[in-house]
Amino acid sequence: MADVDQVGERIERLLSELSGKDAELAEDLVHTLLEFYGAGLARIVDVVGEANRPLLDRLAEDDHVRGLLVLHDLHPKSTHERVTEALDKVRPYLGSHAGDVEFVGIDDNGVLRLQLQGTCDGCPSSTVTAKYAIERMVREVAPEISDVVVEGVVPEETGPGGRPLLPLEALECPVEVR
Repeated sequence: MADVDQVGERIERLLSELSGKDAELAEDLVHTLLEFYGAGLARIVDVVGEANRPLLDRLAEDDHVRGLLVLHDLHPKSTHERVTEALDKVRPYLGSHAGDVEFVGIDDNGVLRLQLQGTCDGCPSSTVTAKYAIERMVREVAPEISDVVVEGVVPEETGPGGRPLLPLEALECPVEVR
């Protein structure tokens, strides 16, 4: 089975290789096919959804089906619900670093805003790792999100040559210095 993202990229690449009248015709053909298949998928969702919501939910867990449902705005769960569930899945990882994440909102441009909370053990590297874990999980369940902005990420401090600084701890000297 073809990867959904790869198929979308291939369609975009093929359309970009066409020019003039051919490009207009090809785009019209793609949009017409999408409308046709989308209408058929909407009918399937209506029939399955009325009779068996758990089956529709199970189908929506499949990456390929989820992508089609999102593309045609037919997913049984809202973007907010799917993002909230994804955040619930990543919270145990964040908790292991004394952190959490709060859902702030999704703007009209599809930008998801989150607020990282806690200390993540005060380590900039673990904070950045947490940000990427959150983004990966969210993009998996809500590909319609155009961008993920995570506030509260501690920037990693760098020293000479752009290398990360290592935290220093005061050492107790066993010999008294006079």
